[in-house]
Amino acid sequence: MREREWIVSMKICAGASDSFFQGRRPAFFMAIAILALFLGMPARLVCRPMNPPPGWKGEGAGVITISGAIGPITSTYVQRAIRFASRHNYLCLIIQLDTPGGLLNATKDIVEALYASPIPTIVYVTPAGASAASAGCFITMAADVAAMAPGTSIGAAHPVSIGTGGGENEGGEVMKQKLENFASSFIESIAARRHRNVQWAIASVRQSAAITAEKALDLKVIDCIAPSLHDLLAQLDGKTVNGRVLHTAGIEIRPIPMLVREKIFQRLWSPEVMYLLILIAMYGIIGELSNPGAILPAVAGSIALILALFMASILPVNATGAALLVLAVGLFVADIFVPTHGVLTVGGIIAFFAGSMMLFDTPVSAFHLSLALVIPATIISALFFIYIFGAGLRAQALPVRAGRETLIGKTARTMTPVTPLSGTIFLDGAYWNAVSASPIEEKTVVEIVKVEGLTLHVQPKPEEGKTWTT
Repeated sequence: MREREWIVSMKICAGASDSFFQGRRPAFFMAIAILALFLGMPARLVCRPMNPPPGWKGEGAGVITISGAIGPITSTYVQRAIRFASRHNYLCLIIQLDTPGGLLNATKDIVEALYASPIPTIVYVTPAGASAASAGCFITMAADVAAMAPGTSIGAAHPVSIGTGGGENEGGEVMKQKLENFASSFIESIAARRHRNVQWAIASVRQSAAITAEKALDLKVIDCIAPSLHDLLAQLDGKTVNGRVLHTAGIEIRPIPMLVREKIFQRLWSPEVMYLLILIAMYGIIGELSNPGAILPAVAGSIALILALFMASILPVNATGAALLVLAVGLFVADIFVPTHGVLTVGGIIAFFAGSMMLFDTPVSAFHLSLALVIPATIISALFFIYIFGAGLRAQALPVRAGRETLIGKTARTMTPVTPLSGTIFLDGAYWNAVSASPIEEKTVVEIVKVEGLTLHVQPKPEEGKTWTT
């Protein structure tokens, strides 16, 4: 009895599986496999780096490297590195830093993570020629130990450089003053907490003061100068940090690399990528509007638009630059419909170029768009609207060249008398049924005025309304 029930259940399952797989193409299963692969990838990318190194005994120094603008991915990386180093009993975490500045929210998150770190944190500005500017100044002073390599600099922590809105002109003088006051009090609290030079910290914000590593050591902005990482660890050996004595001389250095997804998002998180997303969104959506039914341009444009809007909430986007880009698109489109002899197109090119240059109007060099990107984008956009988009709209305005509508207005010859009830005409090598509101004689040139099924409604051609003779 049980065997029969088992057989019946297996047949039911087999039938259900057949009905599910029947009619589905191989691409369907490939899509499912790719989706499962990507769903499983984040877990592997997160778990693999968190495994202890082979033979690890819980001693050593963790090292991470931060190079470039400070952003959300940087904050995530620092917080993960602190958790990783604490979990595996590292003696300390060293952050090698070289940054021109960054965003205020990400900077605050990193400072809070440094405060809450259960192990000593060391910010080391390196290599020679590196700088801890703007947001980097806040992060360096917030560490338990601040160190710099010879030939490096620190300072210029004015709030414009770490603001979230694209420059001092956007918020006006009131917003500028608020940001300056906040940044001043923020860095003052950091310096006081870490027992560093409070007066210079305030000057770095209010006066954009910047100093070299040697001057920073003299002013007690940092704790030491070290030409190399090993020399830094030797200098820290035996010192007490947060009640813990560091025994760092000769210990093993263990790099904590970025995860694959962190590397990807770090590269994607840039003004250049957002600018390209804006262009894709603009080309895709307008391309779909000019050629309805293409689908792919609309899908690509919509995805790019959503990603660009998300990045606009993070990057310091200037509202004036964005408005100029919108105006440029409007001028390009208007010039196709309005006979201005190219005046609007020239205005659109100027507005597009100016908007591109102002889109990230901030003193931080990491948020500037280069002319090598803006100039080709301006030329391509102008050509897109002048030729491609314009050709699409002009094609929609052309007369119909296929179908029954093409018969309207054509002339033909009656083969039999045409009455309101019946008749025959010869058109394009074929005989057609024809009717007319008034009787028309045989062999008369007529004009087609209406198509109803396979019957043509005709009327005498006024200028050629005479009979033919054979």
